[in-house]
Amino acid sequence: MSRFWSPIVHALSPYVAGEQPRIDNLVKLNTNECPYPPSPAALTAIREAASDALRLYPDPTALELRQAIAADLGLTAEAVFVGNGSDEVLAHAFVALLKQEAPLLYPDISYSFYPTYCRLFEIGAETVSLDAAMRICLEDYDRPCGAIILPNPNAPTGIALPLEAIRQLLLRHADKPVIIDEAYVDFGAESATALIAEHPNLLVIQTFSKSRALAGLRVGFAVGQPHLIEALERVKDSFNSYPLDRLALAGATAAWKDRHWFETHRDLIVASRARLTEALETLGFEVLPSSANFVFARHSARTGADLAAALRARAVLVRHFAKPRIADYLRISIGTQAECDRLVGALTEILAQD
Repeated sequence: MSRFWSPIVHALSPYVAGEQPRIDNLVKLNTNECPYPPSPAALTAIREAASDALRLYPDPTALELRQAIAADLGLTAEAVFVGNGSDEVLAHAFVALLKQEAPLLYPDISYSFYPTYCRLFEIGAETVSLDAAMRICLEDYDRPCGAIILPNPNAPTGIALPLEAIRQLLLRHADKPVIIDEAYVDFGAESATALIAEHPNLLVIQTFSKSRALAGLRVGFAVGQPHLIEALERVKDSFNSYPLDRLALAGATAAWKDRHWFETHRDLIVASRARLTEALETLGFEVLPSSANFVFARHSARTGADLAAALRARAVLVRHFAKPRIADYLRISIGTQAECDRLVGALTEILAQD
């Protein structure tokens, strides 16, 4: 602490990112990164963008990237906003849309950046409990509120809501901003982008970090009707007019256009998820139904903390959350088949011990 801090800093409890250690022969299944290299087209575009043009500012409107996203989604570029990772896009959305007089609603077990942003931006919020099966019950959101944000699929559970349920939520809260955070939507959920034209209160946020293997490039985007996008632009241009550099713009645009790479590697991850789920269940784990690039699992005979520590001792990292209701679960990112086999082998060894 320092006497020079602003008062708000003393009250902050910052978000804790997944560990990025340097361990030899590490199997890293703790931060939901893609286990495969990015699209070769994206890497080529980044190399070509690393030219003397770096002396110039990038396009502050990111027009080419926005046009590419819009074209695939049947929208106009005015319906697309891009930012430095989906976390930055979320931050702008919290300020632009979610800071209302009535409280913001979000699940009690969800992305832990939501309460962090509420503290930072002094947004009143209420959490809504998941049910006993760790599912979001949309009927529980039928209460007075100023706005709603939901991850779909939810994290860390991986459980997705059907599109029709999202539609009904939007209709019941037609006078409130509703954000659907779709960081993991490409791995098996239905995207709410299909509902944008008919729902002026809907903003959908996605990322290039997971299904397009660009976590290191930091690119995210939001789509919604232009009046919502304008609100995000006003916040962005009051904070940083150039959130995406030339390398990020080039790489993200090329990655988005490489549909073959995207579909091939998404399908590999989905297939690996199914195999890993079956292997974990064989070992006695309860595995929640996942539509994400991770699984959320617990074992009746071992605590989550003990399993995470034992795996780490074997150079296998998974994510453990020491929080109520989920302390016995492990969130396990889907790796390559070899990485998943290492995990299953380590767990088999651990569970065989007395």
